Amino acid sequence: MDDYRRIEEVIRFLGEDFQSQPSLSALAKRVGLSDSHFQRLFLRWAGVTPKEFLQCLTHSHAKRLLDRGESVLDAALDSGLSGPGRLHDLCIKLEAATPGEIKSGGAGWKIVYGFAVSDFGRVLVASGPRGICHLSFVDSQSNAEAIVNLRGDWAAADFERDDGVAVALCKRVFSNDPNETGATSLRACVAGSVFQIQVWQALLRIPAGDVSTYKRVASSIGRPGAVRTVGTAIGRNPIAVLIPCHRVIRESGALGGYRWGLPRKQALIGREATFRA
Repeated sequence: MDDYRRIEEVIRFLGEDFQSQPSLSALAKRVGLSDSHFQRLFLRWAGVTPKEFLQCLTHSHAKRLLDRGESVLDAALDSGLSGPGRLHDLCIKLEAATPGEIKSGGAGWKIVYGFAVSDFGRVLVASGPRGICHLSFVDSQSNAEAIVNLRGDWAAADFERDDGVAVALCKRVFSNDPNETGATSLRACVAGSVFQIQVWQALLRIPAGDVSTYKRVASSIGRPGAVRTVGTAIGRNPIAVLIPCHRVIRESGALGGYRWGLPRKQALIGREATFRA
């Protein structure tokens, strides 16, 4: 069994039996490795520790129970936890651009954009009259290429560069403290089809520290047979991190694709797992 198959086996096992809250030693023994070797291998391949990944699965299950009306304590205990916990996440108000705004290419809008450096790489972020309208990682692009992509959705808008505004927005988006003042009032506005908007809104319902799958996202919007189309919509998400497409993985437990690179997806999931309390 090669290293990847070992990790895939553990992730699949955790998806089926996370409620038993298996220890690090039990997981390592399952794939024939020492505790320390397994810990390093899992972290290298999955980007998070086995404990953090288990927390993601556990809290996702607890949330489903809460959605069904279970008490916080009962949901926590049924999920294999010793008691209830709390999750703090960014609250993003997502608005869809009107058909007129899309057709006009943002005519009459003033969009302020700029470049900043986040914990996860260099970003281009832009804000229009109704909030953040673009956020992308640009470490593999020139500034000119990144700006061309930004202008794609809002070709008729007026653009003004202000890196100071970008740095301030970046600080709020990537804050290490989800309770930081002002971090719960971010607004975003996107241009997309009705279907794309439904998918992006579904992504917002996946809490930080949790993961979902393409199939579950498709089912959550009443389109269980549209898994491939859902994947395409996720890949066209114009606002990285705030619309958390990085929280979607394959049914097998494999990470799947990510528009801005799998290592970054792994890092984002890992960082969010540390917010669980």
